[in-house]
Amino acid sequence: MNRIIYIIISFIGSLVLNAQDVKLITKEEVLNTVSKNNSTIKISIEEFKRARADYRQTNAVFLPNITASHTGFSTTNPLMAFGSKLNQEIVKQSDFNPATLNDPSQTQNFATKFEVEQPLINIDGIYQRKAAKSKMKAMSLKIERTQDYFAFEVDKAYMQLQLAYKSVDVLEQTLEAAKANKKLADNSFRQGFLKRADVLLIEVRVIEVQNQLQSAKSNVQNASNYLSFLMNNDDFTTYQPTDSLTINTSITVNKTISENRSDIKAIQLASDAYKAMNKADNMTFLPRLNAFGSYEMYDNTLFQATANGYLFGAKLSWDIFKGSTRFSKVQKSKAEFEKSKLEYNQYLSQSKLELNKTKRLLVDTKNKLNLSKLALEQSGEALRIRTNRFKEGLEKTSDLLMAETLYAQKQLEYYQTIFEYNYTLAYLEFLTKS
Repeated sequence: MNRIIYIIISFIGSLVLNAQDVKLITKEEVLNTVSKNNSTIKISIEEFKRARADYRQTNAVFLPNITASHTGFSTTNPLMAFGSKLNQEIVKQSDFNPATLNDPSQTQNFATKFEVEQPLINIDGIYQRKAAKSKMKAMSLKIERTQDYFAFEVDKAYMQLQLAYKSVDVLEQTLEAAKANKKLADNSFRQGFLKRADVLLIEVRVIEVQNQLQSAKSNVQNASNYLSFLMNNDDFTTYQPTDSLTINTSITVNKTISENRSDIKAIQLASDAYKAMNKADNMTFLPRLNAFGSYEMYDNTLFQATANGYLFGAKLSWDIFKGSTRFSKVQKSKAEFEKSKLEYNQYLSQSKLELNKTKRLLVDTKNKLNLSKLALEQSGEALRIRTNRFKEGLEKTSDLLMAETLYAQKQLEYYQTIFEYNYTLAYLEFLTKS
């Protein structure tokens, strides 16, 4: 009963996979789509735009601040009433009457005013601008490293898809061989050369291979879905690579990590930003010099301007003491700067550690690849010999099944090792990219 259930499940799974549309795809197509549509890359681009906007805000250190306003009011306040008439240039001799000065009638005043404030010397603002520029550059390099990472991730995901299809191919061939052996065993059983127990062993083997094949087809779906996720594609198409999994001989890698690698350079720029902010906090102890000017138009009628005047000058201001806030802020920014330097050195050291580890892993994987290839050849030859002997009735069923299982296992191990070797090589290239 269990055997029948397994066969039905495997058959349904095979129908589902075959019924879905399978789309051929190249790694270059995946890379192009990911670079355009991947959500994480888009997020890093928006973060850069935000940093660029922060940098552009610091243009205020050099550019003037210009405002325009139109104000209207009515008053019986003696000072305001007399001053409004002066601004409107309508003061008469009678307005100097003490009674009129002390108790004026309601006076209307409408003023149009244009004001300009021009920073001249703001040293702290200049260093804040430098910090914002370093942050913007760091965000730009973050985009570059994010793109490098997803190029590596696409490489890995594409190889996983190749490996999944290789597994399906191996298990389909194994299933065909197992069915052929079952057919041969059935004939031998009918002729009295095999026991029923031997036939059942082969039937169990067929079911095992069918289950493994179904799992391999599920891995094809999983690898395809991950590619769809990377490409920000919600339809989760089943993909098939146009090329097969082979040993990669096209990648050449550097032997050392470059400090110009985008992520390392970004951390260095972040440290520069903290350094500039610390200098900016120190510069708040210095005075500021700003120029100002205004042009004013007055009338007692709305949106009219019969009288006008201007004002310009400069202001030197110095915040001599603001409690302990500035001292604490300087100490905080100094600590953040020192922390950023330690983080940079730590990150660089970790990167070198990871590089050395990956180099050793590449050597180990290459040796493993050679051994797995040799083991595959030996197990294939052993299976060929036992299969021929089994056909002649000279080999036990259990020995044949063991050889068949071992050969399938060595095939899967060999392709898995190719994947590990290619992955390690790609990761090494990712680590040493400058």
